[in-house]
Amino acid sequence: MAIVMTMDSLQEAQRQQPVRHPEKVHRRANPIQRKPAWLKVKAPTSKEYRDTKAIVRANNLHTVCEEAACPNIGECWEKHHATFLIMGDTCTRACAFCNITTGKPTALDPMEPGRTGLAVKQMGLEHVVVTSVDRDDLNDGGAQHFAQTVRAIRARNPNTTIEILTPDFCRKPNAVHAFADAVPDVFNHNLETVPRLYPTVRPGARYFGSLRLLADAKLHLTNVFTKSGIMVGLGETDEEVGQVMDDMRSADVDFITIGQYLQPSTHHAAIDRFVTPEQFDAYAEMAKGKGFLLVASSPLTRSSHHAGDDFARLKMARRKAAS
Repeated sequence: MAIVMTMDSLQEAQRQQPVRHPEKVHRRANPIQRKPAWLKVKAPTSKEYRDTKAIVRANNLHTVCEEAACPNIGECWEKHHATFLIMGDTCTRACAFCNITTGKPTALDPMEPGRTGLAVKQMGLEHVVVTSVDRDDLNDGGAQHFAQTVRAIRARNPNTTIEILTPDFCRKPNAVHAFADAVPDVFNHNLETVPRLYPTVRPGARYFGSLRLLADAKLHLTNVFTKSGIMVGLGETDEEVGQVMDDMRSADVDFITIGQYLQPSTHHAAIDRFVTPEQFDAYAEMAKGKGFLLVASSPLTRSSHHAGDDFARLKMARRKAAS
């Protein structure tokens, strides 16, 4: 019999772990609301899940699947899909929505890119997603290390397509130039929320700086698909969601993802509302009407969920648009 674990029980297990966010402990507590039925997920129990976990551990790597408490970890790891988290597991920012540990990170590990490439080979991945923590302590925000990881994956896996989900690299104006000889197949950078909410939800970032990074990637990286995503349920209006879509299209973003914000702990930003599946469908129709090549919009949509299948659909959509 399949075991079903609600997001409430996942988060209760998480609350038993050591404090991940000391900077959030003294914030006003926001009670965690009971989740609606459409946000239930299966507990990961399969052999394939355990095999994926073993490969990650053997290569001393981190994944955003674990660090961000992704609700889709069971489904993805059962398929041997994992999103690698590079540059360590400690972020220099303290976004109000994020579950990744914050604090002072350790020095970059020069062997990490090679181990990531090896893990991709061991998993036999046809499409891999690589993301990172923010590293505001580094002069380039980690752009060169990110590019080195792309090169290391390609060296061991020449037929694997590579999707990167990047930070804003401290808003350095030439960050994408680091990828000139390490062009990914998909360049993803999430706007996360609407600009009005940045001061409270994403205070270390700048909305138009993130838009500029996406536009630069499209301009300077040949044939790259660009992608960005937002969470809903943080207090945004539908009109603001539509404006973010317009802003993404002004930066020539190809693919938008829209998912429900889920509150990691009582000290993270409160959930304003649970958006219904029907409203997610309405967002999808709105985005398609604005000209995105591809749209993923559902309560459990996350940036790297079904990324390989989505990449195939992106290529098909580009061919169709060009014909």
